[in-house]
Formats: sequence, C-alpha cells, structure tokens
Amino acid sequence: MILSVILVKLFINPFLLAAYKVPTGAMERTILPGEWLMADKFTYGIHIPFSDAYVLPLSEPRPGQIMVFKSPYDGRTLAKRCVAKAGDTVAVRGKKLFINGVERTEPYVRHTDPHAMEIDYRLIDMAQFQKAWQAGQMAHSPFRDNFGPVVVPKGHLFMMGDNRDDSFDSRFWGPLPRNMIRGRPFLIYWSVDPEGSNIRWDRIGLKIQ
Repeated sequence: MILSVILVKLFINPFLLAAYKVPTGAMERTILPGEWLMADKFTYGIHIPFSDAYVLPLSEPRPGQIMVFKSPYDGRTLAKRCVAKAGDTVAVRGKKLFINGVERTEPYVRHTDPHAMEIDYRLIDMAQFQKAWQAGQMAHSPFRDNFGPVVVPKGHLFMMGDNRDDSFDSRFWGPLPRNMIRGRPFLIYWSVDPEGSNIRWDRIGLKIQ
C-alpha cells in the first residue's frame, strides 16, 4: 500500500495523469462549469516540473484537440480547443472562423448572443494589429466576432472556447506558447453544478472530444 501511494505521488500524478476543474462556461456545451476532467500529461510530452521543458512527446498538438494549459494572461489553468497551429492565418468574420482563408466547420461551437460586434477595418493598421495581438495587448478589445487576420507565430497555438460568445481566449490574450500546455483531457470523471448542490450523473464518464 505504501509503495502504491509513493508511485502515485512521485510518478503517476506529476508525469502521467492529472485532474483539473473547469471554472467557467467557456467550453459549453462540450464541458460544463463545475466538471472535473482527467487529462493525460504525456501525449504532447512529459512536462518537467518547475520548468518549461518537455521530453518524449508522442505527438504534436493539432487543431481540433482540446487541451489543458496555463493561461499566458493570468496564470490560471484553462481548457480550450486548439483551432490553429504555427504558420496558420486566423480570421473571424461575422462569428465564423476562417483558417488560411477557408471557413472551418465546427459542429461543437455554441453561440448565445445573436448580436455580432461590427468592426470598421478601414480604420485599422493590420501590421500594428498583429504586433499588439502577439504581445497580448488586446484583453479588452471589441474583436470577439470580427477578428484578424493574424498569423500564428512559431512555437505557438491559437486557442478558442467552444462557447464562442463567452470565451476569453486567443482572440484577446494572444497566441498560446507551446510550453504552456499541461495535458490533453480525455474524460469527465465528476460533474456538479457550480453551486455544488446537483450532481450531473449523466455527464460522469463521458469522453471528451
């Protein structure tokens, strides 16, 4: 028994698996607030504690995958979907996502606000826009529904929540550095409403896609 506890604490928890709680509705309906996710920490490489280094990656992050990562804006642990990789051009027009000029089909996306924020692009210097976005200087910008285009820089990813009208993501805090990824969630192992009074039994055990 003691050996099992030591193995979990020293190897499985820091290197292989971890549990994360979802605090917001940015991924609804894919993931709900108050759900606990089980994530593997080895698919994209084993993260060396107290560093930004990874070893033995099985695969590289790909668009369409949900990832757990450390927010470059405030350091919180978040779960969002990767929509673009380094070198891709990202744009949003009228709430529709375009990658390299092609509209992306996203059956998991949810919109809760029928109003689209309009932007007059004639007044925007796009070179300055890209520079400010890469520097994470757009936290309070109006570019939720009409954004870019921007090119994702080397070593970075573009992350978005499935609940597009209520997600604080790469449109606002910029590209996500590859070394901030902490794992890939694969299972909802506990689900309760944010008040903690109603267990969502039908959600427990669902695979995350």
